[in-house]
Amino acid sequence: RPAVLVWFGFSSSFPTCWAAGTQCVAKGDHRKPKPGELVYHKGDILTIVDTSTRKGYYKARHNNTGEEGLINSSGVREREALRVDPSLSLMPWFHGKISGPEAVSKLQPAEDGLFLVRESIRHPGDYVLCVSVAGEVIHYRVIYQDNKLTIDNAQYFYNLIDMIEFYSNNKGSIATTLLKPKQKHGTKSAELELSKTGWLLDITKLTLGKNIGEGEFGAVYEGEYMGQRVAVKTIKCDVTAQAFLQETTVMTKLQHKNLVRLLGVILHKGLHIVTELMSKGNLVNFLRTRGRSVVNSDQLLRFALDVCDGMEYLESKKLVHRDLAARNVLLSDDNVAKISDFGLTKVDSKASDNAKLPVKWTAPEALKKEKFSTKSDVWSYGVLLWEIFSYGRQPYPKMSLNEVKERVEGGYRMEAPEDCPPGVYALMRICWEQDPRRRPAFHKLREKLERDMGKLSPRHESLRQDGIRSGSGC
Repeated sequence: RPAVLVWFGFSSSFPTCWAAGTQCVAKGDHRKPKPGELVYHKGDILTIVDTSTRKGYYKARHNNTGEEGLINSSGVREREALRVDPSLSLMPWFHGKISGPEAVSKLQPAEDGLFLVRESIRHPGDYVLCVSVAGEVIHYRVIYQDNKLTIDNAQYFYNLIDMIEFYSNNKGSIATTLLKPKQKHGTKSAELELSKTGWLLDITKLTLGKNIGEGEFGAVYEGEYMGQRVAVKTIKCDVTAQAFLQETTVMTKLQHKNLVRLLGVILHKGLHIVTELMSKGNLVNFLRTRGRSVVNSDQLLRFALDVCDGMEYLESKKLVHRDLAARNVLLSDDNVAKISDFGLTKVDSKASDNAKLPVKWTAPEALKKEKFSTKSDVWSYGVLLWEIFSYGRQPYPKMSLNEVKERVEGGYRMEAPEDCPPGVYALMRICWEQDPRRRPAFHKLREKLERDMGKLSPRHESLRQDGIRSGSGC
């Protein structure tokens, strides 16, 4: 069921403040710069690096050339968020299960290189590439074998996106290169929309490094893009890539210091989602591998506040995360905790696959009735607090998932972790109220954390001054 998001996150041309990392699009050419200013052309993407002492000016980096210099904020606009649109497709040329004659009629009037892909009716599981050449339509059977696709047993592809990309640039064993996709009625090209709004990145500017993780849907690599260290999530399966387009669309709307920032996407042999690199990995592993001797309670409080700030921001945008856990919180070089993995983020409140729900982190009403809300995220936040203050222990130790479901429904709540401040445990307990309406909102939780931490930690004031609060970023 398509999600509906009504907020588009556009910004004024004269912002009071743009944070470092904000992406902007040039409204016109700036070919004759004064000393220290950046050269750019209409449509170029520029990244804010820092503020400037000159009023209305920012230091920025050109996303294509990598050059840095000053820009006048009146000459650029903040990069638009993508609309959440169910008709956006990574494969607008894919027409599903249609017959050969139907494909021929869709490729009229005949035009060399006009093409579409359909499911094979005669050979279930296979596909057919239909291409118009010299007034005729040629049908190439695409055989699916050993988890790869091939037309000629010479060239193999991970997916249809990969195959179309190859034959658009190389004739190979087919009669002509693919020149023009015949779009399925009712679809829009995601590639075109990503390009227009400035979210499509250039594969030639990306250098992939070591594998830093294996997700459920593909590998995650460290890399470099235009001199910036990045993380790259690669998704090769066509269907999964299409599903992750929704995640990417939502991420274009979100800018906050405690959310992992999307830099853009690359369409090459599937989908690559490029984000800022969080070099210290996820919070649960960080805590487990360092422990009490390295991480003190002040640092734990800082992590708790970071996550609360990020969730308060999502709450303000009426977005529900649905998989908030320490494994989905990543740490930057300077130990800032940022929420990641928006794969389950939805604007609507129904779960699509109950079997995959993280039971130990999911609120009772979400498990029983699939009712997801900010209040179910608050429940998960309580479990995440328990993870933080137990230094990364698995919640509900030694209990099976069924046991957790039954006992929590019956009123059971975890005991406080060892040496956990009483104020923090009291917060966990109010997050775990059986009635969702009695759980506090994230902005209230943040206020409570700040107030209680002031009593618990003499360094609380310095935490606030160091930018724990979300604020405007200026």
